[in-house]
Amino acid sequence: FDSLTISMYHLSMLEEFQSYFKTHDKIKEYQAHSSKVHSVGWSCDGTRLASGSFDKAVTVFTLERDKLTKEHTFRGHTGSVDQLCWHSSNADLLATASGDKSVRVWDVKSQKCVANVNTRGENINITWSPNGSTIAVGNKEDLISFIDTRMYKIRVEKQFSFEVNEIKWNLSTSLFFLTSGQGSIHVLSFPDLKLLHVAKAHPGTCICIEMDPKGRYFATGSADALVSLWDVKHIACVRVFSRLDWPVRTISFSHDGALIASASEDLFIDISETETGFHVCDVTVEAPTFTVSWHPSQYLLAYACDDKDSYDRKRDTGALKLFGFPSE
Repeated sequence: FDSLTISMYHLSMLEEFQSYFKTHDKIKEYQAHSSKVHSVGWSCDGTRLASGSFDKAVTVFTLERDKLTKEHTFRGHTGSVDQLCWHSSNADLLATASGDKSVRVWDVKSQKCVANVNTRGENINITWSPNGSTIAVGNKEDLISFIDTRMYKIRVEKQFSFEVNEIKWNLSTSLFFLTSGQGSIHVLSFPDLKLLHVAKAHPGTCICIEMDPKGRYFATGSADALVSLWDVKHIACVRVFSRLDWPVRTISFSHDGALIASASEDLFIDISETETGFHVCDVTVEAPTFTVSWHPSQYLLAYACDDKDSYDRKRDTGALKLFGFPSE
C-alpha cells in the first residue's frame, strides 16, 4: 500500500466512527454513591462495572443489553476509594486502593472481601499485572508496594525519590511503567525492577498512563493538557493529542485500540482516533471529569464527573454515566 491508500483507509475509518457515534450518542446516568466517584472500571468480560468513591464504598453494577443494574455495594474501607482495577482474566476479582492505607480484593460472585492488605501509606494508584500474579499500589509518599496475589502478601516495596503518579505493566508483564512529576516516564524491568529507560514525555507533570489493549502503544496524559501516544517497543512518541486545555486526568483506549478517550477539567471528553489523531466526537459534561473507561468489547464509555446536585450545589451527585447507547 502507498501512504495515500493508508491515509484514505484511516479517513474512511474516521467517517465510520463519526457516523456511528452520531447514532450512538445517548448518555445514561446511574446513581452509585453518596459522594464523588473517583474511579470506574469494567470487568475483563464486560459484564460488570465497578466504581470507587470518596464515600469509602465500592459499587458493582451489571450490564444487561443497554442498561446497568446495581448489584452490590462493598463496604469495609475506612477512607476514600481512590482507584480500582479488575483482574485481567478472572471476571470476579476486583482490587481497590484507599486512603485508609490498605488494598482490598473483592470477589463479586461471593460478594466477600477476600483480602485486606495493609500498606505503609495512603494509597492513590493501583494496577493488576496482565498475568494476574501481582498487584502494584502507589501511595502519596511515592512508595510502590508489589503484592503477590497467591497469598496477598507484599513481596517487595520500592521507594522513589520523585513524585510517582499512575503505574502500569506492558501486556507481557515484563516491563513496569510509571509516570513522574517531572513529566517523564520511567520503564523498569519486571520482576527485578531495574531501571531500563527514562523518557522525557512532557514539560509538565505526567499524570496518567494507559496501555493499548493490543499492546502496540501506551498513552500518557499530563498537566500541560497534552496526551502523548508512545510506541511500546521503541519507547518513542508517535503522536500528540492537543484538544484539551486543562491537565489530562484520565485516558482510556477502546477495546480494539482504535479510539482514545481523554478528559480533564474541560467540559467535554475528547474521543479521537488513535492512529491518525483525528477528532471523532466529544462527550459534553457539566463538570470536571475524574475517570473514563471504555468497555472491553463495545464502544461504550463509562465516566464520572464532579457533578453536583441541582438543588444543593454543595452536594455531590455520586453518579456515573455511560455514553454510546443507540440514540432514540
